[in-house]
Amino acid sequence: MTASIEKPLNLASASANSSLRLKDILKTLPREVFVKNPRKAWTKVIVNVLLVAVGYWGLAVSPWFLLPLMWIFTGTGLTGFFVIGHDCGHRSFANRRWVNDLVGHLAFLPLIFPFHAWRHGHNYHHKHTNKIGEDNAWQPMTAEDYAAAPKALQIAYSLIFGRMWWIGSIAHWAKVHFMWWRFKGQQKQEQVRFSVFVVLIGAAIGFPILIATTGIWGFVKFWLMPWMVYHFWMSTFTIVHHTAPDISFNEPGEWNEAQAQLSGTVHCDYPRWVEFLCHDINVHVPHHISTAIPWYNLRLAHSSLKKNWQEHLYETEFSWSLMQRIADNCHLYDPAGGYLTLQDFDAQNK
Repeated sequence: MTASIEKPLNLASASANSSLRLKDILKTLPREVFVKNPRKAWTKVIVNVLLVAVGYWGLAVSPWFLLPLMWIFTGTGLTGFFVIGHDCGHRSFANRRWVNDLVGHLAFLPLIFPFHAWRHGHNYHHKHTNKIGEDNAWQPMTAEDYAAAPKALQIAYSLIFGRMWWIGSIAHWAKVHFMWWRFKGQQKQEQVRFSVFVVLIGAAIGFPILIATTGIWGFVKFWLMPWMVYHFWMSTFTIVHHTAPDISFNEPGEWNEAQAQLSGTVHCDYPRWVEFLCHDINVHVPHHISTAIPWYNLRLAHSSLKKNWQEHLYETEFSWSLMQRIADNCHLYDPAGGYLTLQDFDAQNK
């Protein structure tokens, strides 16, 4: 595949059109994209569980030289678990809240990911997509913030917003999701604390059993390496979703919700096997238009957006050259001038 990032033909005019409203876009979507289908939802859950089980069986019986392929397959299947939990977090998996919470916790448990912590943080991202100072998903630093940051933070930032983007999800997971006391409101704190205890108890039981029965190498082979693959995909998916040299972040006073969700979100085509295992999570524009759309309706919704809003859409294909372009260019952000590379920043501040 070749990278094909293209600036929407009228992105500049869209940015200038502050009268564009999200409800205007929602009105153009067919009603059926919002309809939950329990058969489709639970069938995909069963298929996902079976495929991950096949992956673990493959890890158990494969010779050493096939392990990397099995790690990739199993880790990508675990990413599908995350996407199921993702829909539960948006309440688009089932009509009953307790079902969403139960399935969400179970789906996130093998990933040691506190469900409610992610749910609250991720919903905040949807409310403030590409808004400077508010968005919590791959928001770039300004040059001023970077210059004022401690040296250790500058080094970490340069790695994560560079060629080591693939560890970004791990850093975000460790930094944000286990400190329940940092969430605002007693109800949120109690929910997040519950989710943290669920995964800590799961790890306290599961990891010793895994190590006792398979050894340290078994822990690495059966959990750590698939988990690393999952985080590779999560880092890749999430940075691509809203990052390109010509996608803008805006100050709160200039931010427009409809523009941010429609033209500030990237549709990226991945190899079909990845899209199948990850439940079309990268058909991402309609998801930002409405989180109520279940994953199995995203392609229908995207077709409608292409029909009615094609000139506003940002579409590309996954490739290593795409990731290189993002990693080499999208470092610091100036609301007036766009992205600034760290190399240019260093040159300007010598």
